[in-house]
Amino acid sequence: MTIGDFARHGRVSVRMLRHYDGLGLLRPAHVDSATGYRYYDARQLWDLNQIVALKDLGFSLDQVGALRAADLSTDQLRGLLTMRRAELEAELADRESRLLEVESRLRALELEDQSAFDIVVKELPAVRLVALTATAATFTPEDIGPVIRPLCAELGDRLSAATVRPTGHLVCFYARVPDRRNSPDDRQADEDEVRIHAAVPADVSPGDELNGLIVVDLPATSAATTIHRGPMSGVLPAWQALARWVDENRRQSGRPSRELYLESPEDESHWVTELQEPLA
Repeated sequence: MTIGDFARHGRVSVRMLRHYDGLGLLRPAHVDSATGYRYYDARQLWDLNQIVALKDLGFSLDQVGALRAADLSTDQLRGLLTMRRAELEAELADRESRLLEVESRLRALELEDQSAFDIVVKELPAVRLVALTATAATFTPEDIGPVIRPLCAELGDRLSAATVRPTGHLVCFYARVPDRRNSPDDRQADEDEVRIHAAVPADVSPGDELNGLIVVDLPATSAATTIHRGPMSGVLPAWQALARWVDENRRQSGRPSRELYLESPEDESHWVTELQEPLA
């Protein structure tokens, strides 16, 4: 077929085919010696698809040429493309996460006072929780997110094998990692490190099999609270509204701040979370 027909069937440009020919990536099946016209065989569409797939997955044309010269089998090529696709999907997820964080910062700029949020002071009773803990490098979303999600999932898995049963909603709370300079090994915690707790309230009795969970008692406290609706990637404006309320009302924050997950269906846009900022 002519170069025009081959380009049409391959969904590429004629200019691209000439470029591939010049690089030796995809030679025409026949070149008319008199006119110089290029002609292609329909079986070369497989080669074209391979080149375009590799290029679209981020490989340079030099790399594409090297891969084709290696004469990879279909299974090897499929494995290579699957791995590259996974890398791109991870990059895409990271970019989407960063975009959500940017949108959250923009919304926080738009909501310069806490009047957009209904802030209520509540008396939180003392509560006994069973929990799992982990440490994040910083309080930034890119460090918190990859820690808290698997931590909550692990909590659910361990609860299913434990003899205790939750008596309330999932709660996550955060605390700075204690300074360890006075410990016997004289180590010092990074000042940015955050200890994350994923927990549920439970009536725990001596002898209960906790399956690796720890017991945490949170004391009764007053707390400034508000409701956040939607994914936690957009929670920043609500937390900052609480911070402004505490400051403007000449109060001081206690510890630890908590996120009480009231509704958390699979679709995160329908999540309902109560944010609780204890008052000292």
